[in-house]
Amino acid sequence: MSTDGNSSESQIGGDASRLDDVDIIDPDALSRHPMVGTAVRPGQSAGQFVFTTPDEQAVKTGEFVAYAQQVGDDRETMLARVTDREQADGLPESFMADPAVNADRVASTLGVPTGEVELYNITAEVIGYYDTTFESFRNPRQLPVPGTSLYRAPGDMLEVVVPNVTPPGLRDLDDDEQPPAMAHLGRLLNRVDDEVRVELPVNEYAATHLAVLASTGSGKSYTASVLIEEMMQPDTRASMLVFDPHGEYDTLDQMCDDDQFGGNDGYVPNVDIRRSDQLSVRYADLTYGDLLSVLDGPTSRMESVLYDAHQDLRGEEAFSINDLQNKCDHHHPDGEASGLRWRINKAFRQSDFFQQHDRTRLTDIISPGKVTVLQMDGLSKRDQQMMAAVLLRKLYNARQAAEGAEDVDVADPIEHPVFTLFEEAHRFAPDGTSRSLDIIRQINSEGRKFGLGTGLISQRPSKLDPDALSQCGTQIIMQIQNPADQQAIKQSVESAGEAILEELPGLTKGQAVVAGDAVNTPVLVKVRKRHTKHGAESLKADQLWRTAYDEQANAPERSQPANDHRDENIGPETL
Repeated sequence: MSTDGNSSESQIGGDASRLDDVDIIDPDALSRHPMVGTAVRPGQSAGQFVFTTPDEQAVKTGEFVAYAQQVGDDRETMLARVTDREQADGLPESFMADPAVNADRVASTLGVPTGEVELYNITAEVIGYYDTTFESFRNPRQLPVPGTSLYRAPGDMLEVVVPNVTPPGLRDLDDDEQPPAMAHLGRLLNRVDDEVRVELPVNEYAATHLAVLASTGSGKSYTASVLIEEMMQPDTRASMLVFDPHGEYDTLDQMCDDDQFGGNDGYVPNVDIRRSDQLSVRYADLTYGDLLSVLDGPTSRMESVLYDAHQDLRGEEAFSINDLQNKCDHHHPDGEASGLRWRINKAFRQSDFFQQHDRTRLTDIISPGKVTVLQMDGLSKRDQQMMAAVLLRKLYNARQAAEGAEDVDVADPIEHPVFTLFEEAHRFAPDGTSRSLDIIRQINSEGRKFGLGTGLISQRPSKLDPDALSQCGTQIIMQIQNPADQQAIKQSVESAGEAILEELPGLTKGQAVVAGDAVNTPVLVKVRKRHTKHGAESLKADQLWRTAYDEQANAPERSQPANDHRDENIGPETL
């Protein structure tokens, strides 16, 4: 990060641990940064004020400004976020309606600037000051008095206080304790000349769940991949499971050959790409509800027989379809459940997805320093949901057992936290029903205490289950133009106020609003460039059309059948 030439503060860059103290939030340091305007009056809403600035200052919506203010016995550095920008009144229209009026003379008389200088009224919302005792922002509920000088908030100050994590200068770490891992998401959007890095504390969004919401083509999968790259760095070495219904994340295996992901102790990320033909669900892992959802219209009597059969087989390490059918016969009043047998055959024997033995064991796909990508593009929507439901239930039980839950007994507890990521999350947690919805709701509600987090990625927030979405503590929201999706965000995401929603349609590809638990205040971000190749680029239709045309034009002509003109009276039985 570059700092003002007269500034004496140390540079921090992306490694906040290089900061030795927190002097950058001293109000006496503000005068060494560019002044952007002067407070004029209160705004229309509580907590807002208006200041005036010339256009060359280019104070844009989403920018942060700072000012000094007395709070009790202390003088604090106050932060405010710009929420609106409009041109100040120029020359009165009544004067300019007469072409004979000399505009420069009128402007001079009224004190209105002319030429290339334009004034803008900027509305800003008070965030507050960073309280080093409570390690968070505190808002004294008082506005700057008119005439207060406003400065562009120091970039190195923002790098430290925007992430919701204890600033390095205030940390009290043991000798063997590592500083909290930070994910470098990108830079502050409006600071083109001053590279202000935006980093998110991994512990916050991984534990309290994450939502990445964006219209198609806005960069949601790209952004999710950036976070995966960050979580697989040597200072994090996360354990991750990615549900990939369209096969967009296979290029993540490039991390394995990239030196920047390697650790001094020999650590290299482990990226396991599982194709759809390598995925299956074990019969013994299916609940009674799972079985019902797969069968084709069982009667009430069949449901009762199936329930009793399933109860008999519960607790078995493995069982076959024959075992299930035999149990159904045993519980059928006539001793032969032929109709139920037929439905079980139709549902299970025609699919390789359901197996007697487990091909997706948790101990094989879950490990620290490993991200497993389940490429599910070859599975039906039902099977994708079933895969997610079974794995999440097993993960939840394994984490409960590891944390000492007395009523959970599993063979292989998972002794470390796990973060799961769902691309096209509205497939798995729709605003309706699905096999995986209940367990996602449960994890989003209770998973934090067991170290099991979820990330929901979707281009249609309005099609996501509101309960699951509302439990996502951190939100990365990109361009959203659909009014229904904007409304869903407003209703489900507490930190998405009106100011944030107004930003969404104007964002461009790769730009995002970050809000929620991982940050102390919403911030506009330009997502950084990926280290691995992006695997979800849109198809270039024009090039594919030209290539296909050339291939077809240059292909050898097919020979015509010997009898090309058949007698119309010859019937099919003679052919």
